[in-house]
Amino acid sequence: MTKTNAYKAAGVDVEAGYKSVKLMKDDVKRTFNDYVLSHLGGFGGLIELPEGYQKPVLVSGTDGVGTKLMIAFMMDKHDTIGIDCVAMCVNDILCQGARPLFFLDYIACGKNKPEKIANIVSGVAEGCVQGGMALIGGETAEMPDMYSADDYDLAGFAVGVAEKSNLVTGQNIAEGDVLVGLPSSGVHSNGFSLVRKLVFKDHNLTVDTPVAELGMTLGEALLTPTKIYVKALEDLIVPYGVKGMSHVTGGGFYENIPRMIPDGLCARVDTRGIAPLPIFDYLKQLGDLSDEEMYGTFNMGIGLVAALPQAQADGFVKALRQKGEAPVILGDIVKGEAKITL
Repeated sequence: MTKTNAYKAAGVDVEAGYKSVKLMKDDVKRTFNDYVLSHLGGFGGLIELPEGYQKPVLVSGTDGVGTKLMIAFMMDKHDTIGIDCVAMCVNDILCQGARPLFFLDYIACGKNKPEKIANIVSGVAEGCVQGGMALIGGETAEMPDMYSADDYDLAGFAVGVAEKSNLVTGQNIAEGDVLVGLPSSGVHSNGFSLVRKLVFKDHNLTVDTPVAELGMTLGEALLTPTKIYVKALEDLIVPYGVKGMSHVTGGGFYENIPRMIPDGLCARVDTRGIAPLPIFDYLKQLGDLSDEEMYGTFNMGIGLVAALPQAQADGFVKALRQKGEAPVILGDIVKGEAKITL
């Protein structure tokens, strides 16, 4: 028995790994830009910093997709979940004012099925294109004793760059600043443990259940990819004096908006200006959930919140609308110790 065959007998198919790389090559290449110095298959991904920065600061973020993956398993649809993985990372570094540079992914699976792995990576590549960054490396680990043959986990990390003087930290947010929200595309990638309990355990529904008010099956609605906000915001942050940004992820409004609010100030959010997406109304009814539970778990239709001076708000909103966005004035900043009131 050769070394390769012995490894295969132990559950790891090296040849399948080679095939996966070959199948994903074109998707990866379409994310490359002039700053990429390496090629697919090298031991390290190489990228040079763009010129023009006086004091460049690298900004990084890492995340996964969570149990939304289980919806992909149920539907046997794997070509969009990579967008979620990228979005969870790149939206975070965008909130610090970073220009995304590159992304790396990590897939751990029970059995390397090349076409399936290539499908996953095609979604990662699409997310990188939407986020304006290069997919310069990754890892697929076949671990048969850790995962069943059809299961996998997906995680990654993004790195961006910002001029030190242009970092967005929230530290200079002041009383009277305005909060502007950008709509989400759906549930995004948080709260799925609760979603799965409500949908599959409490009500015995399936991903194939058609829901009239959603205009699609339940699975299609839940698998809608997380929105990436890079192209909407990257060239507006500095000109409009954006002081703070919050990516509304796990913990909803109550957990994420306060992360950008300095001590002694409070984000006063008027939820009457938010038109929750149908999926949230549906989930609320299924679970008979309170508004507090909903806003403490889900994004409720607002995926990212920016704080900026009142004098800049109208121009900021107009610029976003010209890009096809539908921004919402959510409220303002007032004095207070609560950090957020809804």
